Amino acid sequence: MPCNHEIAEEINMLIRFSQTSTLQGIKVHANADSEVIAATSRLFDKGLISQQDGGYLTPLGHEAADQAHCLLNILTPPKPAA
Repeated sequence: MPCNHEIAEEINMLIRFSQTSTLQGIKVHANADSEVIAATSRLFDKGLISQQDGGYLTPLGHEAADQAHCLLNILTPPKPAA
């Protein structure tokens, strides 16, 4: 299955959560970009976050966010040595 725009927005939302702390959540305000609001809502519907407007990652959400970070690390070209 190719990565469509909605999936890309959900991945972008997942990587906004802290990898180092389970105590940091995210609040998506009503005046946020409509695509961010929609992606956040879909993540809630999929059981990856605790609130319709953000909240905290669920255990499955932590796993998905970790995988998203790993994939981005693999796909991001290394910075040239100075």
